Amino acid sequence: MDTIMREQLTAIGGYERCVTEFVRVSQTILPKRVFYRYAPELAQGGLTSSGVPVYIQLLGSDPDLMAANARRAAHLGAPGIDLNFGCPAKTVNRSLGGAALLRSPQLMRSICRAVRDTVPHSVPVTAKIRLGYEDDGQFDSILDALAPVGLSELTIHARTRRQGYRPPAHWGKLKNARQRLSLPVIANGELWGVSDIARCHRVSGCGAFMLARGALCRPDLGAAIQAHYRSIDPIPFTWDHVRELLIHFLERNQLQYDARYAVNPVKQWLVYLKIYYPQAAALFSTVKRLTCSEDMLAALGSDALARAA
Repeated sequence: MDTIMREQLTAIGGYERCVTEFVRVSQTILPKRVFYRYAPELAQGGLTSSGVPVYIQLLGSDPDLMAANARRAAHLGAPGIDLNFGCPAKTVNRSLGGAALLRSPQLMRSICRAVRDTVPHSVPVTAKIRLGYEDDGQFDSILDALAPVGLSELTIHARTRRQGYRPPAHWGKLKNARQRLSLPVIANGELWGVSDIARCHRVSGCGAFMLARGALCRPDLGAAIQAHYRSIDPIPFTWDHVRELLIHFLERNQLQYDARYAVNPVKQWLVYLKIYYPQAAALFSTVKRLTCSEDMLAALGSDALARAA
């Protein structure tokens, strides 16, 4: 979810907030340019062009360094700070980052408290966790450790680190979290469509949801969910709309990357889109070996012409 993707998805509507990809904090207070690279929205008040706030997410294990970098991000205008205790990547976990900290609830508490005490009270501090590392045996201890630190919200990916992204997501565990915590709990995991949101709400009792892969598979998912709960008819989002997004996505990436690399993010997005749109699967098979932006643009255009014919 880089700035280009955030721009496109929030323009469709339905999202109240975005979070950057994690900013790795390891040895120093990061320079201003690093925060602007992850969140160019800082140049416009920390908002996308659609007015959606973009929180800066930090990942690290040193409470003082995390606090110092959170203070810098807030000073630069970040509308919120999010703390990553959920990333399951082995390279991150080996350096005591992301989900590895689920094995050390007291260190998590120290990080959250240090950040909360350092960042101005007007700036929300949120965190994302999983149910545990190897299993969910420490889940209650994790919740108890985070309860008193003053977090604004807690997002819970309803799987352990060991479970990774394998279904199912254990939404029922979130009901326990809501009972143990006085702060809002946001549900995450296996939320692919409006019906998943409804089932997750029934099982967990959560009224707020974080979308990740589901939003990439269906760009209008946030808007469709909002329409459902407001009892209004959603605006149909067709493959033609998706193709227009892909063209715009390619053009924006051409401005950001070397020409030979600009096509790669388009291919990556097609891998997600084909889960919901069969046309994306057919298009991906056509373009997966392309390395030229002009060829990719022609393929996107010819796809439209073929359907029109």
